[in-house]
Amino acid sequence: MEDSYVFRYMREEDIDQVLEVEHASFTTPWSREAFYNEMHNNNFAVYIVLEHENKIIGYCGVWVVIDEGHVTNVAILPEYRGKKLGEMMMRKLISVCRERGARSMTLEVRVTNHVAQSLYRKLGFQNGGIRKNYYSDNLEDALVMWVNL
Repeated sequence: MEDSYVFRYMREEDIDQVLEVEHASFTTPWSREAFYNEMHNNNFAVYIVLEHENKIIGYCGVWVVIDEGHVTNVAILPEYRGKKLGEMMMRKLISVCRERGARSMTLEVRVTNHVAQSLYRKLGFQNGGIRKNYYSDNLEDALVMWVNL
């Protein structure tokens, strides 16, 4: 299975396809400008896309600041979910963080997103706290999770 999927660093010309994944995945998707700024104005940002048959089907991002990786986004097109691709992407992101000197990683996840929480726990993430009213679309709380690399 993994042979038909390719990871690579995101390029500016990928933004249109990444926006398709973004809009299919989130109720408050990032804008084109947000991705552009991440790629050109944020020296801490690293974004990876997942391709299948030359189509971007998922992406993830992280800010690596000193020795910590802060996951910004993880998304896969709905029709590709449930195939362990999210796990593959997270493992790739962990590898990138290690290569860049990170010793830990953190992320926020909706308190109701038990599928994602289960994946993160499988990868060693542990609960770290709650951010109240974190998500602007419905003021849902976020669970903060951490892992030492």
